[in-house]
Amino acid sequence: MIENGEYIFYADESGDHSLVSVDAEYPIFVLNICGFRISDYCRKIVPAFQTVKFRHFGHDMVVLHERDIRKQFGPFSILTNADTRTAFLADMSHAVQTARFRIFSVVIDKRELKSELLQENPYSLALRFLVEEIFRFLRQRQVQEKRYFFVFEKRGNKEDIDLELEFRRIADGQNSYRQTFPGFNIVFGDKRANSTGLQIADLTARPTGLKYLRPAQPNKAFAIIEPKFQKLRKPKGVSKAISTIYGP
Repeated sequence: MIENGEYIFYADESGDHSLVSVDAEYPIFVLNICGFRISDYCRKIVPAFQTVKFRHFGHDMVVLHERDIRKQFGPFSILTNADTRTAFLADMSHAVQTARFRIFSVVIDKRELKSELLQENPYSLALRFLVEEIFRFLRQRQVQEKRYFFVFEKRGNKEDIDLELEFRRIADGQNSYRQTFPGFNIVFGDKRANSTGLQIADLTARPTGLKYLRPAQPNKAFAIIEPKFQKLRKPKGVSKAISTIYGP
């Protein structure tokens, strides 16, 4: 049996991966995979986010969702009060800033992708590149032979089946390394499962996309997570639409 690795990976995206209709206001697809050392995740990160929830809501059933926080929907309607909003955002910023994790990120510009002769599904393109980069990250540490789990949020039965098939194709050898990643496994979690890792991944995705679209615009959320981006290799031999704007 393969030994469990010391890392866990949580993924979330921003924007849709359809090439049929491209939103002029947000013509990109972002996939972020956040990698945590399991010991840090259990001992420090989860307790820190639970503390924020209890402090501001009195319970830990609240799911931290970037869009709901930004729009002040549901339980986040308390943020219409300026003092409450300031205190909550300060605590959230501190929790994210002090959490130790790495962000593996890729942006697909769908405008560029549509102009290419061989168009590929943006999700598949982003997933393959990031899974390869995570394999490279683990191989540099000589721990690539261990077992790792990649957690994705459930989106729907068909979408989840398609994603799992694509993930398994990559892990089975359809990657630029032309080798299998036998310890790589995919897991789906419902948003209601209240996974801290999935929530953190969600909080990082849109700020990443906005930084790509409007790099000169002030972006406080991105400034907090910027030091956490893993430097990735520059994509070669793949679509010109793929960007690792935080790489070397």
